[in-house]
Amino acid sequence: MENPVTNRAARQHWDIFCTVIDNYGDIGVCWRLARQLVAEHACRVRLWVDDLPAFHRLCPELDTRCDSQTLQGVEVRSWPAPFPALSGNDLPDGLIEAFACTLPETYVETLARHAPHVRWINLEYLSAENWVADCHGLPSPHPRLPLLKHFFIPGFDARSAGLLRERGLLAHHAEFDATAWWGKQGVTPESEALRISLFAYDNRAIAALLDAWRKNERPHHCLVTDSRVLASVNSALGRALLPGDHVREQSLALNVLPFMPQPAYDDLLAACDLNFVRGEDSLVRAIWAGKPFVWHIYPQSDAAHLVKLEAFLERYCAGLNAEAAHALRGFWLAWNAETATADDWHGFSIHLPEIAAHTLRWREKLAQLPDLATTLVDFCAEKGKTQL
Repeated sequence: MENPVTNRAARQHWDIFCTVIDNYGDIGVCWRLARQLVAEHACRVRLWVDDLPAFHRLCPELDTRCDSQTLQGVEVRSWPAPFPALSGNDLPDGLIEAFACTLPETYVETLARHAPHVRWINLEYLSAENWVADCHGLPSPHPRLPLLKHFFIPGFDARSAGLLRERGLLAHHAEFDATAWWGKQGVTPESEALRISLFAYDNRAIAALLDAWRKNERPHHCLVTDSRVLASVNSALGRALLPGDHVREQSLALNVLPFMPQPAYDDLLAACDLNFVRGEDSLVRAIWAGKPFVWHIYPQSDAAHLVKLEAFLERYCAGLNAEAAHALRGFWLAWNAETATADDWHGFSIHLPEIAAHTLRWREKLAQLPDLATTLVDFCAEKGKTQL
């Protein structure tokens, strides 16, 4: 039996515009979304990116010298200035303006002339805040052109756009062989070691955290990603570690990993017992990995990120034992404030078994909701009907 969603999406051509922020945060989401629209919904997708060298880290097969190429079914285009003129026959059915990037004015004017009924989606950042329910899907008319965009907000309940989740992702995690994965890395953790992945922004609390792991009775094996947190690790250890390096100090074993493409990073999350993540893309992937995690939210100068963090914690901790929830909140908030101590870590870590079981239950609850790509396709198909 044919999938009706796929049938609708097969008629859709999408443009996704992405400006690269913090090297790979925004492009990480857009790259996953573009691939899923192609692979699971038979869409034709053209991904416009303003920084191909940064994108290359996530997608090593990308040729940064080529302005137009097809990778994994997605047409990847360099986003130049000035923007090239497009004919009326080369315009999309749907348009994704990712994370408040500013579209080329000539492109918007061409849409107004030749494709005024384009389904224009303003893809916002992920949020757990309650206002999402009232704002997701709202229309916003262009101030001077006959164009209409709709706000599309990823989130954690049925009144949001949902989360990116490919078909078969949870099955992949269920079948994942962590022992074989570690063997391929050439690393053998001690049998009782707490296996940790560390991906974060710079954080002054790293020194206290590493010291707590070093002095713990239980072995701790930390895999540090080649990211901004490595500078904090090096400062704390008084070394200049590079990808491939290994350190052992008392109960702490630490390996520095090279930067990973997305599928490899997903496997890293599945291989560990606890995952430190940052930003939006790795947060969502940690949720689907089903392991306890610690989120380093992107810091904002006006502290607005703390409101977002509290909103997420309220959802994540719902149903968790009060004592464990208190310890989790305390460590997360201290980690984000860069003030976490050995006591904060100890209070959090003793509840990891309970948090692990809770995280699996929460993941299964979220998996009952439509994924972001499917929600997007369905939403735009319905909007297309109303414009015929």
